[in-house]
Amino acid sequence: MATFFFCGVGGIGMSAIALYLKKSGNTVFGSDRSFDTGKHNAVKESLIQAGITLVSQDGKHVPDSTDVFVVSSAIEESVPDVKTALSKKLTIKKRAEVLAEIFNQKTGIAVGGTSGKTTVTAMIGHILFTEGKHPTMINGGISLNTYNNESESNLIYGDSDLCVIEADESDGSIQLYEPAVSVLTNISLDHKPVQETTPLFSNFLNKAKKGAVLNADCPYCQNLSLSQPFIRTFSVSGKTASLSAQNVVFDSHAIRFELNGETFTLPFTGRHNLENALAAAAACQYFDIPLSRALIALMTFKGTKRRLQLIGIEKGVAVIDDYAHNPEKIKASLEALQLHAGRLFCVFQPHGFAPLRLMKNDLIQMLTDKLNNQTFWLMSDVYYAGGTTTKDISSNDIIVPLQQAKKQALYLKRDSVPDWLSAHVQSGDIVAVMGARDDTLTLLAQNILTKIKEKK
Repeated sequence: MATFFFCGVGGIGMSAIALYLKKSGNTVFGSDRSFDTGKHNAVKESLIQAGITLVSQDGKHVPDSTDVFVVSSAIEESVPDVKTALSKKLTIKKRAEVLAEIFNQKTGIAVGGTSGKTTVTAMIGHILFTEGKHPTMINGGISLNTYNNESESNLIYGDSDLCVIEADESDGSIQLYEPAVSVLTNISLDHKPVQETTPLFSNFLNKAKKGAVLNADCPYCQNLSLSQPFIRTFSVSGKTASLSAQNVVFDSHAIRFELNGETFTLPFTGRHNLENALAAAAACQYFDIPLSRALIALMTFKGTKRRLQLIGIEKGVAVIDDYAHNPEKIKASLEALQLHAGRLFCVFQPHGFAPLRLMKNDLIQMLTDKLNNQTFWLMSDVYYAGGTTTKDISSNDIIVPLQQAKKQALYLKRDSVPDWLSAHVQSGDIVAVMGARDDTLTLLAQNILTKIKEKK
């Protein structure tokens, strides 16, 4: 047993590892600047309930007995706790390094890809748990299902050798993992250009010991350099694949499709969620779970927080909280939400200046294609988490071209969004709040719902 200190323990990826290590019998401390400002959320509550000691991030509470000081890739050396760890010459490891040390000792399923990996990880964890495989799941999103009589969490703590994780390519840490099964959901523009991530994904699939799962509908996946002899593919567009969904029908509440002569109905919507379900089912085949049983297990899957999550309905207006933040993810969410017959109001907060700069042209093109006369596109200021960055782009750089293309697009200060929406929505409309990194977007969604409720 060892003593771990997590600097930035409130991060969704950091918290899951901290919880796992605590449940494994280790001593765990943690600090987070968001907690110091009084923020209290589901992550903080789960850390407290697990018995993890939370301290102020002021550099004064890092124990001398700390064996491993854990940081995320977003933490800078100017943070007081990091300064203290350096002065005490503690062993410092990145989040992904600690996760790899846990994962590589187990029979692991690693889920990578630009979009969908959090949901696919949660789906695989749910299937394995439902099938009595007693898995461990370490995820970057909180499951809406509960496991082992515990509260909603980004962790399933199991006593078997099976472990499923979300593998991130944005910082290159995907190379650290040695999976039994690698799952690649798709490839598109996100943190890095596609040309930079393609070699990472090729290596990720090739080194899987049991085999890999690959999206047959993704054009970039066809360009990978693969030597992996065991690959299961999936398709939702009728392409030849190991799992090819046929006669697919999407509506605003469910997906119906045929697979290998059987008909299935899943209680969620959107093409992307059918892709996610097939990817998860294909991965579980490597562990002797038949397709039909895997898909039946997903009939009780409730989803993950901030993935098209319904916050509530007031006066006939539904308010949705969603993590979509790059062109491909926003497109998938738009397509799912536009299955609804009413009007759609999307509120998007870009998750950083560098990401917005990278995806600007693709985002404008995608929105120009996808926004219809029933869809309103609202943007607030770019999210700024601190640190050094060049602020040379704004939300108006997206809004103005959309307005020129005669789309219903508008820039609003974030504080004015609830009032504006409450004055414009009507029964039958949907409001979707979109964006990443900023947990207070959920509060914005709740505030919008409250304003609609108070509307006369």
